[in-house]
Amino acid sequence: MAETKEQEPLQQQENQSTMFLIKIMSKRRTWVFLFVSVYTILFSISWNFLKTVLSWYESTMSNSTTSASAGWPALYASVLLGVAFGVLSMVAALAVAVPATLVTWITILVLLTFAGKPRRDLVLEGKKLTADIIGFVVKVLIKEGNVVAALCAVLGYFALVRRNKDDRVVDY
Repeated sequence: MAETKEQEPLQQQENQSTMFLIKIMSKRRTWVFLFVSVYTILFSISWNFLKTVLSWYESTMSNSTTSASAGWPALYASVLLGVAFGVLSMVAALAVAVPATLVTWITILVLLTFAGKPRRDLVLEGKKLTADIIGFVVKVLIKEGNVVAALCAVLGYFALVRRNKDDRVVDY
């Protein structure tokens, strides 16, 4: 008896904290705050990575004495920048794609329900639909990330090589 009386306040505290968490997470401003926070962190990380790669490139170029070896550090730096911005674009696209995909998935399941599908068939169709949608979203995200990465790598390479040539012209 004494144990159940001690457990009741503990269960009430757990229920209250769970209800408070559910209430907080149901607010739109909470999700906006989380969204902005995640993107701020991603932007900060990518900005710091960009500064690190550029400082590495500058230190490599200041130590390099021959113009023949000037292209390799630019290539490495541009590939690193391309990969970073490709991944960043995939994360950004994922944040947009997930809600749209969820709405599509729910709409299709509701339409199948109204079409008179039995519950078992609906569950099977839902599993197939989930796998198809996830596969399609992953393919699109990888394709988009690769395009952005390649574009950023090419632009970065030419910008770094041009910057290096401009610095050498000024030095002479």
